[in-house]
Amino acid sequence: MRITRRSFLQAGAGLAAVTFPSSAWPSAQATLSAGDVIQRIKDKVGVPWRAQTVDNLIAGRPETRVRGIATTMMATLDVMQRAAAAGRNLVITHEPTFYSHQDTRDTLTQDPAYQFKDAFLREHDMAVFRFHDHWHAMRPDGIALGMARELGWEKNRVADNQREFTFAGVTLAQLAGQIRERLGARTVRVVGDPELPVNRVAASWGYFTFNPASLAINRPDVDVFVVGETREWETVEHVQDLIASGKKKGLIVIGHVASEQAGMKYCADWLKGFITEVPVEFVPASEPFWTPRG
Repeated sequence: MRITRRSFLQAGAGLAAVTFPSSAWPSAQATLSAGDVIQRIKDKVGVPWRAQTVDNLIAGRPETRVRGIATTMMATLDVMQRAAAAGRNLVITHEPTFYSHQDTRDTLTQDPAYQFKDAFLREHDMAVFRFHDHWHAMRPDGIALGMARELGWEKNRVADNQREFTFAGVTLAQLAGQIRERLGARTVRVVGDPELPVNRVAASWGYFTFNPASLAINRPDVDVFVVGETREWETVEHVQDLIASGKKKGLIVIGHVASEQAGMKYCADWLKGFITEVPVEFVPASEPFWTPRG
């Protein structure tokens, strides 16, 4: 199968991308600054702003005049290029821009990917704001709400728990197929019997840090654990051993981007409720992986 750049970007986005005609917004004069937008987010998020947080202005200046806003799951260079082409020069990203959780740059000064990306942001007068800790801390959690909405699982949600869902008459294979189809995730991986009946699912969107003391799949009432990504020698091996010991369990690994992407799609809708001076749109990050066939 031949993979072209165009088919890669179209398929990898996972969620439908939006086209942005540059003339679609009437205001040509930017009066809103990046700092203004950040302050509005702080005012509206509904939880105290943490002193120690990764939610900071990662690139650009607070004084940067905002012509348009793009929300995204991960601020890849491809996302930046598409946002810039659409006239969206403030990117609000859930995950890092510069390859580490803290977005540190000390070791990147000679790195060619960093150099190109940094130069691109400067050339296009772009600002990047990280919105991770407080988007999760919101009630409801912005990522969890967006994912349940995209999957159509709102009706399945367990009361008072954003990350557990009940099902009836669905198999593990059917559930995994539904996730793959609704999220456009190309590399969903599954551990367990395809015919396993699924009654209760626990989800951990994004990266799951292995902690057996709080691992939901250990509970007798949880049949399937859904994660974005996790270490294969920890959680995956643990679930394999549960199954080998006679427990009827399943694990679905979606991929990090696809497992939180819809949360940043919802973020664009949330921002539109209090930012009206400039356009606000969701720009999906492309899923990085593909699977060879044939």
